[in-house]
Amino acid sequence: MFGISFLINSILFGVALAMDAFSVSVAAGLANPGMRRSRMATIAGTFCFFQIAMPLIGWLCVRTVAERFALFQKAVPWIALVLLLFLGGKMIAEEMAHRDAPQEEVVEDLGGGELIAQGVATSIDALSVGFAIEELPWQAALTEALIIGAVTFAICMGGLRLGRSLGEKLAGKAGIVGGVILIAIGLEIFIKGVL
Repeated sequence: MFGISFLINSILFGVALAMDAFSVSVAAGLANPGMRRSRMATIAGTFCFFQIAMPLIGWLCVRTVAERFALFQKAVPWIALVLLLFLGGKMIAEEMAHRDAPQEEVVEDLGGGELIAQGVATSIDALSVGFAIEELPWQAALTEALIIGAVTFAICMGGLRLGRSLGEKLAGKAGIVGGVILIAIGLEIFIKGVL
């Protein structure tokens, strides 16, 4: 039904869009080097969900409310910047506050709200993919979004594993490194979006 170029384009979209989520996954793994596989799957699955949903929302918006969506596009870099600055700053502040406590007592997992905020912040630029796939029928748009999601899941699992292994080596500084990574991602999304 879909050609090889469609598959390659979908995978490339997935890789490009997953880079921010990969970085956040590394930061999450750094912050919690003892993270269980089931929790890793939940985190990667959350990023996967948003990377599937955002292109479909963009596709739907282009086909229905394109003018209003164009106005929202201007706010995308600002939303990502605010969310990631807040989350990165919170991570750094928590690490600094727990600096003297034994490491096993301070390893904290992402809360549900934080995870959702990170999922939105790292996938919000995927809304623009809806513009690129606007001419596709809904079956093709859904297939492309599912491929993007699968690629994101795999890349995020790799990022979490990498972060966990680095987190064991950076014990005591992982929260600061993770927070700086989140802030850097927020700034990068903002700069790309504004320029």
